[in-house]
Amino acid sequence: MAPTVAWWVDRKGVEEMSMMDAIRSFLTRLGELTATPAAFGVLIAYFCLWLIFDRASLDWHAVATCATLAMTLFIKRAEHRDTQAIQAKLDELLRAHGEAKTELAQIDREEPEEIEEHRKKMEREDRRMS
Repeated sequence: MAPTVAWWVDRKGVEEMSMMDAIRSFLTRLGELTATPAAFGVLIAYFCLWLIFDRASLDWHAVATCATLAMTLFIKRAEHRDTQAIQAKLDELLRAHGEAKTELAQIDREEPEEIEEHRKKMEREDRRMS
């Protein structure tokens, strides 16, 4: 059995998590944070500190590195916006359709592994019903 650790308050509340659950949750949160404007602030601060403390090493490779990080953040931000828009539309469709399973409206708050497991479970149920 994996050791448990007390973890931060997440959307599910305070709970005991295994170490793997804690790592998964941390990585999910880190991914969410890279889609915020604060991530661009961190990148700008990093670039400015690089200019201040090691200007000699700031050549075209360094500029290319910072540009690559910036483009990654732009892509992540656009992807996050699109995902949130799709999720809002799907939530509205679930609310509008009276026979929909209400637990699906909150599935976006689960970890990716839990969502995959839910999808596999639904596929098994579909195959069994057909």
